[in-house]
Amino acid sequence: MSNKRIGRRTVELTGAPAILSCASIGGKLEKQGPLAACFDELREDSFFGEKTWEKAESRMQQRAVQTALDKAKLQPADVDCIFAGDLLNQCIGSSFGLREFNIPFFGLYGACSTMGESLALAAMTIDGGFAQRAAAVTSSHFCTAERQYRMPVPYGNQRTPTAQWTATAAGCCVLGREGSGPYVTHVTCGRIVDKGITDVNNMGAAMAPDDVQLTQYILDL
Repeated sequence: MSNKRIGRRTVELTGAPAILSCASIGGKLEKQGPLAACFDELREDSFFGEKTWEKAESRMQQRAVQTALDKAKLQPADVDCIFAGDLLNQCIGSSFGLREFNIPFFGLYGACSTMGESLALAAMTIDGGFAQRAAAVTSSHFCTAERQYRMPVPYGNQRTPTAQWTATAAGCCVLGREGSGPYVTHVTCGRIVDKGITDVNNMGAAMAPDDVQLTQYILDL
């Protein structure tokens, strides 16, 4: 195991797991944004045909996973484990959305880092020989996040100038031991940086040190 480590926070994946397929589902505002063409499916309805926003988020994850499986021509039984997370308590968006797939499930909570975290863990699990295929999934929903962290949307409260607008979207990548790529060759674990920001409506300031670290890491490459 020691020969996989190439630094305090970085490991090299000697097996270089391949990303077999990916899929993304988005909402109304995502449809209006500059990345609209990158989504597999976009909806005008923020409920995604469900009765609550939380169920809508589960539906997004379900659609993202099913679309990724279809692209890879795989069945749920072909996937050994799934790493998934969202912004809700007990990861209910993931657990309720993915339960019908009956894939061994690891629930994650990394907030904005969940997609990167799930990809890293899925890739390391495959590289370590514990799975042939694994899926990495994450989602967020503007209305569920507002109810969870700030003010429920029906309150109609005025948003502060620094308030973030959480994406309404879900993404999934299916990874495998073999494939034509792209490949996950390295995983770098970040460090906790706390600048003492306490304003819940200014998460951009709290996250800025992470953005600086990421930018510096990319420049170093």
